[in-house]
Amino acid sequence: MKILIAFIVATLAAGAYAQCSCETMKWATCDGNPCSCHLLVGNGTKQVLDCAKLIPKCFLMQTEMYRARKGLSTRTLGGKPVETAFVDNDGIYDPECERDGTFKAKQCNNTETCWCVNSAGVRRTDKGDRDLKCEELVMTYWVRIQLKHKEISGKVDAANLKSAIADAIHKRYVNFNKDLVKNVEYDPKARLLVVDIEQPKGERKSDLTHMAYYMEKDVKVLPLLRSQDPFSPTVGGQKLEFEDILVYYVDEKAPTFTMKNLSGGVIAVIVVVVLAVVAGLLVLFFANRRRGKYNKAQQREMENM
Repeated sequence: MKILIAFIVATLAAGAYAQCSCETMKWATCDGNPCSCHLLVGNGTKQVLDCAKLIPKCFLMQTEMYRARKGLSTRTLGGKPVETAFVDNDGIYDPECERDGTFKAKQCNNTETCWCVNSAGVRRTDKGDRDLKCEELVMTYWVRIQLKHKEISGKVDAANLKSAIADAIHKRYVNFNKDLVKNVEYDPKARLLVVDIEQPKGERKSDLTHMAYYMEKDVKVLPLLRSQDPFSPTVGGQKLEFEDILVYYVDEKAPTFTMKNLSGGVIAVIVVVVLAVVAGLLVLFFANRRRGKYNKAQQREMENM
């Protein structure tokens, strides 16, 4: 009888342990009853998680930096929709987060160099010193995700592509609102999909940036989800797996990059192009001037005759 009771207790404990996990974060540590999960950030601070949602990108970046410092595995790898769209060219850094996981508008990465970021934590201004002013955290309301799928044997059912992608995003990323998937374009020769995901300006219920970050990791590295199954929507019976991804961010306010911090190589190219244009205009000007003198001299010769 004692053996039976011990077996039942052990079974219940194993069941409770199995249920105490974080499906939206594979690196989370979970324990207790009720179950509580956390990530280690900063100098080992426990950041409590809400595993019923996607983990805020700011917390995820803090965790990746913590794991990198500790020598733990992260596997992190180092057509614009509108003119103001931009990509993340700076890579990962150790961000400062608000209590709810929102990025602070000004980031300095523990240095004297600071910059302003959008709600995705992506730099949207030139870099400055500690006196740099970032008045508000500007919201990213539109992301364009450019995906390239691996080679397949059949054809992609383009007519059902949008609904298939929207359903896959909805199911994989914690019931993400699939109505925000506004448009999907497809180039079969390039095996390229362009997915526009957009929310109304001013809306704060959905955060596209968390979902976009999870998808970036799904394609570039390994899933952040507890399940390591890849993001692979099925379109008309054809399963798609992706090998490349690029994310464009469109903010409610345009970024304020200037030319003063461009690299020397970029500036050199700009200068060469400008000089070439000026030289061409000068050649054209003097050629027209010489032609005008010739015409006038010919006219005077005819008058003398």
